[in-house]
Amino acid sequence: MHHNISLITTIAAALGFGLLFGMLAVRLKLPALVGYLAAGILIGPATPGIVADVALAGQLAEIGVMLLMFGVGLHFSLGDLLKVRAIALPGAVLQIGVASAMGIGVAHLWGWSLGAGLVFGLALSVASTVVLLRALEEGGILNSMNGRIAVGWLVVEDLVTVLMLVMLPALAGPLGGAASAGAGGLWTSLALTLGQVAAFVVFMLVVGRKLFPWFLWQVARTGSRELFTLAVIATAVGIAYGSSALFGVSFALGAFFAGMVLRESPLSHRAAEESLPLRDAFSVLFFVSVGMLFDPMVLVDSPLRVLAVLAIIVLGKSLAAFVLVLALRYPLNTALTVSASLAQIGEFSFILAAMGMSLGLLPREGQNLILAGAILSIALNPLLFKAIGPVQRALRARSALARKLERSADPLAELPMTVQQERLSGQVVLVGYGRVGRMIADALTERGVHFVVAEQNRELVDQLRKRDIAAVAGNAAEPAVLIQAHIARAALLVIAVSDTFHARAMIATARALNPSIGTLVRSHNEEEAGLLRQEGVDRVFVGRQELAGNMSAHIVDALRPRP
Repeated sequence: MHHNISLITTIAAALGFGLLFGMLAVRLKLPALVGYLAAGILIGPATPGIVADVALAGQLAEIGVMLLMFGVGLHFSLGDLLKVRAIALPGAVLQIGVASAMGIGVAHLWGWSLGAGLVFGLALSVASTVVLLRALEEGGILNSMNGRIAVGWLVVEDLVTVLMLVMLPALAGPLGGAASAGAGGLWTSLALTLGQVAAFVVFMLVVGRKLFPWFLWQVARTGSRELFTLAVIATAVGIAYGSSALFGVSFALGAFFAGMVLRESPLSHRAAEESLPLRDAFSVLFFVSVGMLFDPMVLVDSPLRVLAVLAIIVLGKSLAAFVLVLALRYPLNTALTVSASLAQIGEFSFILAAMGMSLGLLPREGQNLILAGAILSIALNPLLFKAIGPVQRALRARSALARKLERSADPLAELPMTVQQERLSGQVVLVGYGRVGRMIADALTERGVHFVVAEQNRELVDQLRKRDIAAVAGNAAEPAVLIQAHIARAALLVIAVSDTFHARAMIATARALNPSIGTLVRSHNEEEAGLLRQEGVDRVFVGRQELAGNMSAHIVDALRPRP
């Protein structure tokens, strides 16, 4: 029986059933989000029993998307986005084109119109940022190079989708749908959209980077924790809403840029911590709301079509992304990570489907198939991330072609012959050229110590070589990368990236090739440091401990009686 449920009851039902089914999923060794999706199906209109307010749950989920994207922006600077533009921009555009073509082809076989096929293909080509971020955070790779590439890729997808959402009303008439009232010409709509997005970006980078960090600092000076938390949440939601109302960009993109500009503030880490509980709670509401939209009868009525949709999402576009990443000369691990990241669809797909139906382009069956594909692909996505390691090892062990594709004809994967041999004996092999690695490199340069940088970001490697710094592109956990860095003749291995799993592989490879090499490793916490010490690392630097030690030494020195 259908009940009209209030805001409080909707939240209670979504979080309560989400908790119960999430715990059940974990007990069954499944990802918790599978339980959240099941909870949404249970309280959705397609199943008997309690029926929550779908529209209200959808709006709550939008808040979750805003807060989650805001949190990503707090950890993802404009510089990070620009560093991955060489792969994210062409990769995302080409992948959208390939996936859309597959969707159009399948829709044509089903007898749908070109307009229906276009909306259907676009909806299948756009991955869910919420699902991706959850997977990257659970895997501990959000701040890794692969994580930044995946997030940058989806940011480009979001930008492309925003353009598509504005262009569809202008294209609806020629494609056989109902043109939106007041829709101008295609070029006028496109120019207007580009102008709005450009105006928003300029405003956030020119005004927002100064105004919002200053505002956050003024609130912090009051000494009130609740005011600070309120300021963080109000900034995230307010900028997201304002960006949509004033500039026509999506809530998610607006919140992402809000986080990026607040990252300029020294209080950004505190802002991330204060907003974390709300981000987690509302992200659960997102998955529950997705489940509420799903009609399980589509699995009975059109099982083969559901499988075709799932194949395009999980296999088709992932395979296209895999080939594109390797073609751009990035490592096999990066190609597999990006492929797994894109093997699902989410919030933008629902928006595209809803617009397609309102314009008379997409049939009702199309929306049901998109929802079915979203539910199944979201449920399978964590399993695909877990399969990255085994698949990578299997490809390297059994496929000579995979090994050849990964590093063939890549000049950045090999150290140049012009590097003087005296610089490759007794040198330091420095893994990672981020903020910490750059400071170490500057200190070594000042002291005249020779070093070789191993870095996954190919653009950084290219820039280093132009400055006559020896550098090789690739994941240093792979023996080939350390061999190119001449690890066998190095005096010291310095791992400046916080990646315990790969650090252990790097150390094992280095000692196999050079048993007497010294090792220095960076770590974020004591648990990771303990694992590294078990590997016999010479010195592990834990950020908080080093800071506390230096401050304590300074305090003791300051309090020491002066003669």
